[in-house]
Amino acid sequence: MTTPFDGIAPLPHLGVIRAEGEDAVKFLHGQLTHDFALLDLQHARLAAFLSAKGRMQASFIGFKRSPTEVLLVCSRDLLAPTLKRMSMFVMRAKARLSDASEEFLLYGLAGSAIEKVAGSAIQASAKADLGNISVVGLVPAGAVPRALWIAPAGTPAPEGSLLPDTLWTWGEVQSGVATLTAPLVDAFVPQMLNYESVDGVSFKKGCYPGQEIVARSQFRGAIKRRAFIVHADVSLQVGAEVFNASEPEQACGIVAQAAPAPGGGWDAIVVLQLAAAESGALHADSAEGPALRLGSLPYALKDDL
Repeated sequence: MTTPFDGIAPLPHLGVIRAEGEDAVKFLHGQLTHDFALLDLQHARLAAFLSAKGRMQASFIGFKRSPTEVLLVCSRDLLAPTLKRMSMFVMRAKARLSDASEEFLLYGLAGSAIEKVAGSAIQASAKADLGNISVVGLVPAGAVPRALWIAPAGTPAPEGSLLPDTLWTWGEVQSGVATLTAPLVDAFVPQMLNYESVDGVSFKKGCYPGQEIVARSQFRGAIKRRAFIVHADVSLQVGAEVFNASEPEQACGIVAQAAPAPGGGWDAIVVLQLAAAESGALHADSAEGPALRLGSLPYALKDDL
């Protein structure tokens, strides 16, 4: 069934880091939150790059183009500092990291556009290769399927109705999976953005920077903040603080991603203290600011793994 959120959208806000070489997969496996050693050519990974203190520096959709080449799609505003920091750890590994953003085209596919392009539906984290084109399934926006289309520069754009940028961004919010951007570097451990609940963290792989912090948070019940979807009647900005009316002096959360809603107002992914989310009475910017109404995530939170 066709929905208003159905078509294709260019994604200029995203960039591409390429890792290539004999040790590229091994290197990424030791740096990111997910298992790249077991990644095959038919799937993709959501993953994060962390500081030694377990705080997110960047988030990625990563997949193999070949056994020795991996592409990491991330927010373009974080690409340069992330590439610089990750390159510091390559050392003697037979791996090369580079900014490949100008070498690829990126489009988002929503609704029936996925089947038109790929020939069939694609589940989240699955990957279909159509010659040099890769289509990666993303977490749906509510009930609407989404996918990432990536192809070498010069490839004709995928067929489909062009979606406004704001509508694709709204779909990202509705998926409940925030992409880390520059204002939020060092703000979250992965669980605060629910990454362990959407297969963005592996607790079975070996060490990576920040791994001890992430594991301790998970297995000692130290997760006190989670990501939620909210709606407001006014615009919301990434990095804006969220307050609870019962504790007006101290912020209880922060806006992680936001977009105008097709029906009016704005929707956002916000990271909230669990107690504040349960009590309600949430407001943006101050305890007397615009009211925030909690919505529903399109996936279940995993408390036990």
